Amino acid sequence: MAEEGFPRALLDQPAEARMAYFRAFTMAHPLLKEADVALKQAIQDPAGWSLIFVYGPTGVGKTTLRLRVEKHLKQSLLEELRENPGRVPVASIEAPADSPQFSWRDYYRRALVALEEPLIDHKISYRVRGVFRDGCGRLTLDPRAVGLEVRYALEGALLHRRPVAFFIDEAQHLAKIKSGRKLQDQLDSIKSLASLTNTVHVLIGTYELLPFRNLSAQLSRRSVDIHFRRYRPDRQGDYVTFQSVVFTFQRHLPLSGESDLLKHFDYCYERSIGCVGVLKDWLTRALAVALVSNSAVITRKILEQTAWSVDQSERMAKEALEGESELVENEESRGRLRKLLCLDAIASLNRDCIIPTDDGPSVAGPRKRRVGQRRPVRDVVGANHEALPTS
Repeated sequence: MAEEGFPRALLDQPAEARMAYFRAFTMAHPLLKEADVALKQAIQDPAGWSLIFVYGPTGVGKTTLRLRVEKHLKQSLLEELRENPGRVPVASIEAPADSPQFSWRDYYRRALVALEEPLIDHKISYRVRGVFRDGCGRLTLDPRAVGLEVRYALEGALLHRRPVAFFIDEAQHLAKIKSGRKLQDQLDSIKSLASLTNTVHVLIGTYELLPFRNLSAQLSRRSVDIHFRRYRPDRQGDYVTFQSVVFTFQRHLPLSGESDLLKHFDYCYERSIGCVGVLKDWLTRALAVALVSNSAVITRKILEQTAWSVDQSERMAKEALEGESELVENEESRGRLRKLLCLDAIASLNRDCIIPTDDGPSVAGPRKRRVGQRRPVRDVVGANHEALPTS
């Protein structure tokens, strides 16, 4: 994380320029780097999966992560793009949330725009039933088939443009479904797009995305999870690292004086719940107030004036803790899996079985016979002879 601070020439610039600088400033803090490496590896070496889930608390920096990875993918394909300018290296959309229920027709249209597809309103595919000629001989599409028509257009665009990955930000909005429609149907639509076009789809969202992960065994097998977590004071190193994050932001606030944010570190953590994105948004608002009031630094009063309320922070903290608790793998959950697979019963049986060794078979104790089962003997032929025991 850079600590040299902002360019001093900014102090001679108007408030708008200073605000623009701080809004654009990002830092490569450790948890962002960790998620960045994991996501790049998952995209470039998919190993059989077609869906990648990236989830974390609100304001942790998921959009910043997406932009970093998109930039990397574009740069890695510069040579190929010179030879094939029609290719789109990466595409992304934000799943809309301004309607009471999710619309696939709207989603497909947004995806086509992201892929720079022309003439979206004039796509016609003869695979769709409902295409006919009207009285004037013009091709007309049955309105009921419009959604499927745009879907076929999107499949063709993905095959033609060949993006390395297709990002869906705020993917938890896919859960806004009509009554009676299954949540799994939503994911099946994305999965089929990914499989048919051989395009990895990256779904980025809050912990509300967690129910999508294990809707079916097939989805579990064809997907990989990346948890972009917040900084937690109960984890070794996190508390100190978040102090470094606060100090780096402090150094890049374009004010004539240097704000002593570390003096108020506990308060900074309390109202940001350890999320770098939440802290950045908060300090952006605080900077705006400082510039308007001609304050040389961000004071405790300005911090309190621009901070989220206790209720808002508590809500964010509860959602983060609930999401994190669903991702905990403990002995209880492992025990349920082993019981489901009968592994403990098999392990118990193996202890009583004959285990072959290099020196011959060895027996771990006598084994019980069923009632009425006689001991192994060799029966000889002929009368008046007793059965001889086996050697």
